[in-house]
Amino acid sequence: MGIGMNMGFEEIDYIHALAENFYFVQGDGQGHFPFCNGYLLSGKETFLIDVGMGAEKIKEIDAKKRIDGVIITHSHPDHILNWGLLRDRYLLLPEETPDAVSDLDLLGQRFAGNQEGGARWVEVFGRGLGLYPLREPDGRFCHGDLLKVGGAELEAIHAPGHLNDHYCFLDRRTGILITTDIDFSPFGPWYCNPEADIEVFQATVKKIMSLPFSRVCSSHSEPFEDRATTEFETFLADFDRHRRTVLDLCHPYTTIEEITAMSPFFKGRMPDKVIQRTFEGNMIRKILALLVRDGLVEESEGCFRRV
Repeated sequence: MGIGMNMGFEEIDYIHALAENFYFVQGDGQGHFPFCNGYLLSGKETFLIDVGMGAEKIKEIDAKKRIDGVIITHSHPDHILNWGLLRDRYLLLPEETPDAVSDLDLLGQRFAGNQEGGARWVEVFGRGLGLYPLREPDGRFCHGDLLKVGGAELEAIHAPGHLNDHYCFLDRRTGILITTDIDFSPFGPWYCNPEADIEVFQATVKKIMSLPFSRVCSSHSEPFEDRATTEFETFLADFDRHRRTVLDLCHPYTTIEEITAMSPFFKGRMPDKVIQRTFEGNMIRKILALLVRDGLVEESEGCFRRV
């Protein structure tokens, strides 16, 4: 019997014990969007961190041992995907999560930043994925709070930059660090929503790296057995890679629309081109603003040129 496998979870191939009563739950599609990995805490009560691992997996876990409560790390669709299945359970949300999560139209406007993109977001991600709007939570947590749930002692660490209400968690009992969407994916840092901030995100990653943890788990990759130092450094280096990519495309004079049409980051792979254009445009706009500020690019009448 593996570590902490006292609830019959050893029979489920997508659940792996990380420590006593602390489990990694791999999401459908290996945890890639529109799914995410989750974490199951099963002490006196059972809590699930995020609910985007797939409907059938949540149903199976709940049948094995009733899920008493849900902790949402942030309000992106892949992390709240199957919330409707557990909407009658105790709900903990970040203090920073806005009321927009209770209305799909408002959520679309928040994530897209414009009317066209917002409407399309609702069509593709809201209704397309069957998202169930979040309700008023039973409780909220903020930076520095200690959540004693499911046998864990989770220190809540506000981790903005990716999204304003993005949180990581450090279990003081085991040293396990959940980095959420500091996810070490090949894409690198994701900051495509209007409220995302590149420099805040960089500072967040450095802050998270400095914490006293022993191993790392994220929302979109398998757990690491160590501090994942190389992965953190690569993730940070990807911010500069993104900047160089846009900088190289600013020759000669180029517009944001022209760079976005080249799809240097998504590579044209997103099925919905309105969403791709919206997200990639937001990302490129943020990078260009920093390049102009730092004197590496000049802007003239909406056109950008490398200096």
